[in-house]
Amino acid sequence: MDNRAAIHISNANFGYTKHKTSVDILKNITLKFGKGEFIGVAGLNGSGKSTLLRSVCGLLPLLKGDVSINGISLSELSASELAKQASIVLTEKISGFNLNCYDAVAAGQMPYTNIFNALEPEHKKIINSAIEACGLLLHQNKLLTELSDGLFQKTMIAKCIAQQTPVMLLDEPSAFLDYASKHELFLLLKSLAEKDNKCILVSSHDLDLVLKYCHKVLLVKNSTAELIPIEEARWHTVFKELSGGYL
Repeated sequence: MDNRAAIHISNANFGYTKHKTSVDILKNITLKFGKGEFIGVAGLNGSGKSTLLRSVCGLLPLLKGDVSINGISLSELSASELAKQASIVLTEKISGFNLNCYDAVAAGQMPYTNIFNALEPEHKKIINSAIEACGLLLHQNKLLTELSDGLFQKTMIAKCIAQQTPVMLLDEPSAFLDYASKHELFLLLKSLAEKDNKCILVSSHDLDLVLKYCHKVLLVKNSTAELIPIEEARWHTVFKELSGGYL
């Protein structure tokens, strides 16, 4: 049995560089996230949730320390190799000339195609499955510019699913979804974690959904991050501050 952590963060500082000066947002973070775990990331705006997710998948360079995915350090993974290990859904919109919903989802399979990015039947099967899982069958031929915010977000989530990575990172994926779609998304992510043994981190301000569906919650505050079982979250000081005591 492979007992390596899906994600291992070792004494890392996360942040960015401004005018050649490092700006640390999260400091001295050491954490392990296991396979088959669905983890909510909660914290105030600006606390470092997005920075952590971007750093874990290599979009932001580490300021200190190390992050490894399935036992391999980010520093040892090429861009193409990393694309098969971790996928991410960001809050920013992407666009492209005549890029439609299907094209965007199909991009998730690009790491597995040949040098001409030709889609074989096995690739198309995975793409179609992701589109169906996110309820996009009726919208797959629409241009990205024609999609509502909610449908665009579902498209990016479907692209992430189609990428078939053992680690999935989602930054506020439920932000533009209607009430039912929020629950459907969290149910889908929990199922992917449990059935496909994926490690899924999702940042969210929908704390009720985090409590209902996640296995653990990562609480981010004051440059620190604490991972706790979901059963303890409701009574944790930081979580109570975030919820205002309404949960």
